[in-house]
Amino acid sequence: MEPAVHKSWRRVVHHFHRASFISRRNHSGQAEPAAVPASPHSSHVKPTLLVSRLYQPSNLRDMGQDSRLAGEMSCKSQRLMQQAGLIHPSNPGCYYYLPATVRSMEKLVRVIDQEMQGIGGQKLDMPSLCSADLWKASERWDLMGKELLRLKDRHGADYCLGPTHEEAVTTLVAHQATLSYRQLPLLLYQITRKFRDEPKPKFGLLRGREFYMKDMYSFDVSEEAAHQTYESVCQAYARLFARLGLRCVQVQADTGNIGGTLSHEFQLPADVGEDQLLVCGNCSFSANVETLSSDRNDCPQCKTGTLVVSSGIEVGHTFYLGKKYSNVFQATFSSTQNKLTVAEMGCYGLGVTRILAAAIEVMSTEEEIRWPGLIAPYQVCVLPPKKGSKGNEVSFLAEELVHTLGEAFPCLRGEVVLDDRTQMSIGKRLKDANRLGYPYVVVVGQGALEETPKFEVVCQQTGETMFLSKDGVLDLLGKVKTV
Repeated sequence: MEPAVHKSWRRVVHHFHRASFISRRNHSGQAEPAAVPASPHSSHVKPTLLVSRLYQPSNLRDMGQDSRLAGEMSCKSQRLMQQAGLIHPSNPGCYYYLPATVRSMEKLVRVIDQEMQGIGGQKLDMPSLCSADLWKASERWDLMGKELLRLKDRHGADYCLGPTHEEAVTTLVAHQATLSYRQLPLLLYQITRKFRDEPKPKFGLLRGREFYMKDMYSFDVSEEAAHQTYESVCQAYARLFARLGLRCVQVQADTGNIGGTLSHEFQLPADVGEDQLLVCGNCSFSANVETLSSDRNDCPQCKTGTLVVSSGIEVGHTFYLGKKYSNVFQATFSSTQNKLTVAEMGCYGLGVTRILAAAIEVMSTEEEIRWPGLIAPYQVCVLPPKKGSKGNEVSFLAEELVHTLGEAFPCLRGEVVLDDRTQMSIGKRLKDANRLGYPYVVVVGQGALEETPKFEVVCQQTGETMFLSKDGVLDLLGKVKTV
């Protein structure tokens, strides 16, 4: 007598003969537009996501063999992202973000929202088009120089496309005449496109003219309270990078044209990084070389350690601003003595698109993308076998596995894709999957038809390959964290 599990798989194969799931192809080799039917018992599950239908115009050949293309790619993340169809160049410093990248960005934004709202942040959206009058009032209209993208409207009024929003948010708060000390600290943030007229944009999303950034602005009752807020934001940044599995170093930094009296950068150590860092091997001291003499090698904090030079990619920056902007725009609140008092401010940035590119830069191999698991565009790729004598039966089991994952784990709905390009061998599709960086790849081969079905599971993060039963696959993938 056959085991119950084996019987159930035979029933699944029998059902296959009534409804084939693999997309049919016309004579040109293109997928026909017919929808893929879901299981009759899983109407609440989204239709199967098929690799052939995803708009990801990848070019997964070895670009190192094309010297012209290789020369255009100035760093690993740019080469891998363009090669995999994640981004496409528009004009210098500007890119199309293709669907897989947008999925990853949306996940990263959700993680950022969780951490910022976890410390009291409130999300808003401010105009990208900023009046020159505000920037002239803060004296940054001239200070920013050519990096500020400026334009005139039809009436001759001057504007800029905001690279940052200190002036705008302070003006907003200043217009609230009834702000009370009871409402402070007030933390307002946005995640929007920013603009900077880079003289030499390079490294793909690491240094562009148009990019996404999270910028938060805090208003506090006193300098002491402002420093407490500053520290809470730094701690939230540390938690965020820990959740992403990225080693990030907080270093002392110059305040630059933002201003203020205290500043820290959050750096991902990387050879391609444009910032030079000085890190003490004996204590916790670390700083951007801009804040110290470049030839200094003794630690100013512990006095005994030696400073080691390394390179980093800046992915975040925090500033204690004091009253630099609140004095100019009269952002005040009613104190405990019912007196109007100027608020203490801070501002805190995270480069959203830069974090994506920097993560790929530091985690990937030369040929294969590796994502922080939490923000990978898709979590699982299922590979049915190449078309053949028994391929159809096994392919249907692959489809059923996709639906089973969605039914058993709601967090995986929309996270599992089926590589239906069954005119290609498993080996070629597995190579593509490895290069695109799906955290988990499940190969459904002939072993799925055995009395005790087995599935090959490749874990990209560890490089481990496992052969698991269906229950083993469910146990493993049921632990995947999503956001």
